[in-house]
Amino acid sequence: MRLRNLGNTGIKIGSVGLGCMGMSWLYEESARDDERSVRVINEALDLGGNLLDTADLYGAGHNETLLGRAIAGRREEAVVATKFGIVLDDLEARQAHRDNSRAYLRKAVEASLRRLDVDVIDLYYVHRIDPDVPLAETWGAMAELVEQGKVRWLGLSEATVAQARQAHAIHPVTAVQSELSLWTRDALQADGGEEGGMVGWCESNGASFVPFAPLGRGFLTGTLHSGQFEESDFRAASPRFHRAAMEANQRIVDGVREVADRRAVTPAQVAIAWTLAQGERVVPIPGTKNSRYLRENLAAAEVHLTEDDLADLDALPPAQGSRY
Repeated sequence: MRLRNLGNTGIKIGSVGLGCMGMSWLYEESARDDERSVRVINEALDLGGNLLDTADLYGAGHNETLLGRAIAGRREEAVVATKFGIVLDDLEARQAHRDNSRAYLRKAVEASLRRLDVDVIDLYYVHRIDPDVPLAETWGAMAELVEQGKVRWLGLSEATVAQARQAHAIHPVTAVQSELSLWTRDALQADGGEEGGMVGWCESNGASFVPFAPLGRGFLTGTLHSGQFEESDFRAASPRFHRAAMEANQRIVDGVREVADRRAVTPAQVAIAWTLAQGERVVPIPGTKNSRYLRENLAAAEVHLTEDDLADLDALPPAQGSRY
């Protein structure tokens, strides 16, 4: 697989990684299969998709435990990214609150190290910034974890450019993770005086930009249909997956499929290749628990989109319906 830099760490990673959340949380929970997920994670490592992304929130720690089990014996091949800062109050109801306090951070990192069964976390994100705790306080406490050898590098999730600048002035921001896809382009919009938005800020400051949900939570593959989601699936209640929104957003899928047909690749590969084309610092993490889709997703690193392809994709209409 083609390689890209992980921030300014000097480490090279596969240009497409693997989001592990759906193996434990939010999507088709009745189809959860830990044995299959372990195999898929190992296949990702075999194929060079070595950025493996999880969080303590996903399945109330289940996803970290699963990932730790999968990489046992292969720790040096994996770049393990996890997150803290959202505290689960009720697993079944998916109720949670934010806590970026120093006290919670200390407990959270120890719990993540234990579940992952590793001595150090490669990339540690604050999952969502807590408005009740100064970012400088949180980021300073996270920097102490680096000094203590518990964490190698630090990241932000769903942050603004102003927040990234503030954090970067205290300790280097290695990565920023936010949603980016052909139906969610906020990270490319001007923000805080940065014309290229968060993606542009990352390019200018040597940080990686890590898009989650680059396949639009599966919608951009063209395989999803209204009414097919089980009650436990996040998408069943998501505004973008209501019938009217899905019908309106079909125009986006049609445009992606048109480019895919002329390149003789799949719509999923076009969607991922589009994110890669947004900058050399972009490393998408599409999620799957299926070997076939994993191979398809990682192979998108080799898909070349022409200027005409990109122009057609950039001209697609904005999505109808809010993200959450």
